[in-house]
Amino acid sequence: MMTDPIADMLTRIRNAGRAHHPEVRVPHSRLKAAVARVLEREGFLAAVHEETAEDGHPVLRIELRYGDEGECIVESIRRRSRPSRRVYVAKEEIPRVRNGLGVAVLSTSKGVLSDRQAREAGVGGELICEVW
Repeated sequence: MMTDPIADMLTRIRNAGRAHHPEVRVPHSRLKAAVARVLEREGFLAAVHEETAEDGHPVLRIELRYGDEGECIVESIRRRSRPSRRVYVAKEEIPRVRNGLGVAVLSTSKGVLSDRQAREAGVGGELICEVW
């Protein structure tokens, strides 16, 4: 039994990038798909596809992005809010990751948003992860 599926997805992305894999597959959930779409929109992932595996279960196929010299665009990815310790931030407390070079992903009342989108919408929420 897995207690933190979001941390599992982030770890798979981190490990696949370090091993220079072109893509990674993770079990599908709406929250994982929303987090992956935010990372795709912010330019950290090349593409996110929803597919069905051979066993019939839905999976997310996440294509990783690499720079000109072959380095993974996702330098580091860190889970902030965990099942044992939830981290909530108000709209004034949303962190700036690496002075704006990274992105924080938040689960808000308006959906899963990046830190920039949450500031524009004027909402806070659960701080899911930080990526740079």
